[in-house]
Amino acid sequence: MKKIKKIPFYKMSGSGNDFIIIDNRKGIVDENLLPEFAVKVCSRRMSAGADGLVLVEESEWGNFKWRFYNSDGSMAEMCGNAARCVARFTFLNKITGPYTRFETEVGLIPAEVKKRRVKIQMIDPEDFRPGYEIDMEEGKLLVSSIRVGVPHVVVRAENIDLADVVETGRRIRFHEAFGPAGTNADFVCANADGSISLRTYERGVEDETLACGTGAIAAALVTAHSDSLPSPVTVVTRSGERLLVYFEREGDRFYKVHLEGEVRVIYAGELWEEAWTW
Repeated sequence: MKKIKKIPFYKMSGSGNDFIIIDNRKGIVDENLLPEFAVKVCSRRMSAGADGLVLVEESEWGNFKWRFYNSDGSMAEMCGNAARCVARFTFLNKITGPYTRFETEVGLIPAEVKKRRVKIQMIDPEDFRPGYEIDMEEGKLLVSSIRVGVPHVVVRAENIDLADVVETGRRIRFHEAFGPAGTNADFVCANADGSISLRTYERGVEDETLACGTGAIAAALVTAHSDSLPSPVTVVTRSGERLLVYFEREGDRFYKVHLEGEVRVIYAGELWEEAWTW
């Protein structure tokens, strides 16, 4: 009788972004099946379900290397909330200590684990373009854009609850101005207490998510520029949890950007072979 393959994993949530995280340092996930594997195990109701899959692997440059897959099987250069989750995962599993630096497609990411809160330092943002218009079916739309490891377009919303995140977000995501790779789309609203509220249409998930770490950074930096907000900026995610974005700034240039927030372990278990072979 064939022995059923089982893969240990953690399900973790970073402010509403949920991820399947696997210690793959011994190559327990079949390399040839990775994109399909990600799609299958991230499928809600049919498998464990998640916004993305993170594999922890050996690194020559950092304490470990990660590979991050969106739920559609595409690889992403960076994901802020997944980065916070994987830092706590490696700490809980004694792969690293509370301070770590791990290898990603965009470079080494420093992280600090403080119980359930995790703070990461991002690479310096690039390609910041504040306040320009793009053509949409209904007319001109004022946007700003910035790359925080991955591209983001930020749109100001008067009422965050009424923002047409899915339909407008999808059209921005596939807009010719941001082709061929496309972009994430963030809708942001300034609050009376100095915080900002955020909703994001995520590329690779192809839907609105409850939080987006790089989206929180993009929205915070764009709003800090337009509204002269000081560091740190509090970002209220759709899940209701709050992220802190720290930064230093010289004119239009931002640097020493950090993202901090809570990370939760939802459960740990084993993926049976049936979880990715249906």
